[in-house]
Amino acid sequence: MKKITPEELAKYIDQTLLKPFCTLEELKQHCISAAKYNFKTVAINNAPVSFCRDILDSLNSDVICDAAISFPLGQSTIETKVFETIDIINKGAREVDYVINISQLKSGNFDYIRQEMIQIVTAAHAYNVPCKVIFENCYLENDEIVKLCNIALEVKPDFIKTSTGFGTGGATLEDVKLMKSIVGDNIKIKAAGGIRSVEDALNFIDAGASRLGTSAGIKIIEDYKKLY
Repeated sequence: MKKITPEELAKYIDQTLLKPFCTLEELKQHCISAAKYNFKTVAINNAPVSFCRDILDSLNSDVICDAAISFPLGQSTIETKVFETIDIINKGAREVDYVINISQLKSGNFDYIRQEMIQIVTAAHAYNVPCKVIFENCYLENDEIVKLCNIALEVKPDFIKTSTGFGTGGATLEDVKLMKSIVGDNIKIKAAGGIRSVEDALNFIDAGASRLGTSAGIKIIEDYKKLY
């Protein structure tokens, strides 16, 4: 991998704070630190998006809010997910990550998954907002991951994403390499879940990830500065 600067590495990172019990003060400090390190996004649940957007705007930061849709289970109707997408974009989200309906996928209802992806991606793109599709690979077989990748090649979301970080496992290099082997450079890949070190970050980028979802962004950048 071409050597990158700490500032460039920071722009790979969606700095996450998704625990359901975080306070508004924690969210405020999360935004302040994200602005300091100039991460790509703060990845948050959708309820506090307006709150976080106001804080980032007050800091004149170009860090954007990345909202989680139907998170972390994906068990909302398509109509609910579409509404949630549009609503949170109107409240200030500039990227959205939605969880597929894993139950429908595991049941072999690929047309449902395709229609869900079409409707949510279309809704986001109508506002020029990038859309990431969360597969939650820890629950999937390789052939299911391949099928999802091929559906994504038809629909063209901006990213496909490995995990929520709330499942039984997070991102693996093997999954990222598999996803990359199918979509190539046509769709970007976001690795998320369990990425906690510089070594993790660089290995996932080398495997083909264009974005990293992690709550350890500050540690990763500070440790990288020592190596750079």
